[in-house]
Amino acid sequence: MTTVEHSAVIAQPRPLLARPTKTSGWTSWFTTIDHKKIGIMYGATALIFLVAGGIEALLIRLQLWRPNGTILTAATYNQLFTMHGTTMVFLVGMPLAVAFGNFLVPLMIGARDVAFPRINMLGYWVFLFGGIFLYSSFLFGSAPNGGWFGYTPLTSTPLAHGFLPSRGPDFWAVGLIMLGIGSVTSGVNFIVTILNMRAPGMTLLRMPVFVWMTFIIAMLTLFALPPVTAALIQVYMDRNFGTNFFNAAQGGDPLLYQHLFWLFGHPEVYILILPGMGIVSETLPVFSRKPLFGARVVVMSGIAIGFVGWGVWVHHMYATGLGPATTTGFGIATMAIAVPTGVKIFNWLGTVWGGAVRLTTSMLFSLGFIAMFTLGGLSGVMHSIVPSNAQQHDTYFVVAHFHYVLFGGLVFAIFSGFYYWWPKAFGHFLSEKMGKINFWLLFIGFNLTFFPMHIVGLQGMPRRTYTYGAGHGWELLNQMETVGAFIIALSVLVFFVNVIASRIRNDVAPADPWDGRTLEWSIPSPVPAYNFLEIPEVHEFDDFWHKKYTEDEEGRLVRLPSGGSDAGQHEVSDGSHIHLPSPSYWPMVFALGLPISGYGFVFKNWLLVGVGVAVLMFGLTAWLIEPDTAHEDH
Repeated sequence: MTTVEHSAVIAQPRPLLARPTKTSGWTSWFTTIDHKKIGIMYGATALIFLVAGGIEALLIRLQLWRPNGTILTAATYNQLFTMHGTTMVFLVGMPLAVAFGNFLVPLMIGARDVAFPRINMLGYWVFLFGGIFLYSSFLFGSAPNGGWFGYTPLTSTPLAHGFLPSRGPDFWAVGLIMLGIGSVTSGVNFIVTILNMRAPGMTLLRMPVFVWMTFIIAMLTLFALPPVTAALIQVYMDRNFGTNFFNAAQGGDPLLYQHLFWLFGHPEVYILILPGMGIVSETLPVFSRKPLFGARVVVMSGIAIGFVGWGVWVHHMYATGLGPATTTGFGIATMAIAVPTGVKIFNWLGTVWGGAVRLTTSMLFSLGFIAMFTLGGLSGVMHSIVPSNAQQHDTYFVVAHFHYVLFGGLVFAIFSGFYYWWPKAFGHFLSEKMGKINFWLLFIGFNLTFFPMHIVGLQGMPRRTYTYGAGHGWELLNQMETVGAFIIALSVLVFFVNVIASRIRNDVAPADPWDGRTLEWSIPSPVPAYNFLEIPEVHEFDDFWHKKYTEDEEGRLVRLPSGGSDAGQHEVSDGSHIHLPSPSYWPMVFALGLPISGYGFVFKNWLLVGVGVAVLMFGLTAWLIEPDTAHEDH
């Protein structure tokens, strides 16, 4: 548990335990504490899970290709749609947000690393092991099957008498608790890093918008996870130890679970969306060659979304009969949260309006984000109307809505970020030609998949059902949705081909290929291990842009001779005088104890739980006595 060292380090005693010292080569990825490598690992792992979740979605769509489909059984369908939702939220959306935050936040605030590099690495290993733990449930014939929301009593009924007589809900509850631990470590790291490690002169209102959005989601994560963690523990206790938290026959309350889950679940929507808002707030000004219109208003709107987001969770529960006073209050809050969201949309449009727009792949994805997220927001406001919500609640209209918000919001923005920051991460460009094919396939496939769901939803097609009868007029629309899903899959395949082909072609990128505005573009591509040769001093918002440009008497941009970049300094010095904390494998060992204990809890094997705890304690002890910085022989 260390902070980054910014100055020369006094020689340390020889370590008591053997330790890695390599910072390059494939083995270094197992021990690295470099925030950039950890961000790349988060992103790569999340993309693997994206493929897994996408395959599950394709199987679901094949099942619904025609009435009375027989490709999947009801039991298999339940497992696939449960794991699809769980994967996309917990193993794709949140980790991708952490990936961008890990890579970019220290670079954008002028720091050499995050505040706690080894805890940062711990978070990644917990995420990876948690995802493997969840998917290993398929090997035991016990994949989670109660929906990604895990409503009780479907998930909490004891095994001997339950509707779901498998270990699936146990895998789900224990796995999500594990993933929550990783999310908390990331949240703490981001908060401490942003508050304490900004470059001199970088006040809060001089921070890039992406950093602000990362700070907000970190705060939301810390406060949103405890309620759902409590609910998951109670589910496990009900199933395995005969407690009655949610057993109505014994005085429990199933609605208590829904309150606890959605008290997490709706701030979770903004945990997934705010990173996308941050990404497009960085790309739109660059490719419009204009400052972000109303940047401070965009920041304040993000803060407002974070606050109001705590007061809307009951709009997921209008069908439970909570009464007019309760539903009215939460309906008003649901309408109110559309205000700061709408403000952001007009700020983004104001940024593009009148700008020297360059329709790069990144810009196309950012514009696609605005369009798709706006459509999702409009249907979201419809759900604030209680009678309308009650009618649409269990139909595909809701499925269309949240995919327009989450997929149309986050995924379009994530692809925009990939194409924008790829040169900074890897030192070469992704193909713009293939990128535009990637965009148009995704745009067409996305709308072909999810827009018809509005129609079949309004026609009464129920969601969470593995088949439907003939004669309802839903066949053609479902076939369109299935074709669209495969076009989305083709789009993702094009992206992966682009990654491989661009790596082979190696179209080398300069330090500032897009004429960027923020500090990460002032240093070489790919970024050195130490980030900045000298910690920069910041004087205003978009400081790097103002170091490159001034205005003449007629208000036209004039480039300054210095160009603002210190990339040349890095060519003179290799940064060997800058000492950072050493690599370590103890975070990985520590994290390994969690899935071992998890299997023990799922199968009620207390010996296995003890082994997992022993691994945890061994890893923690070795971690604590390991020196912060390796001994320097010179």
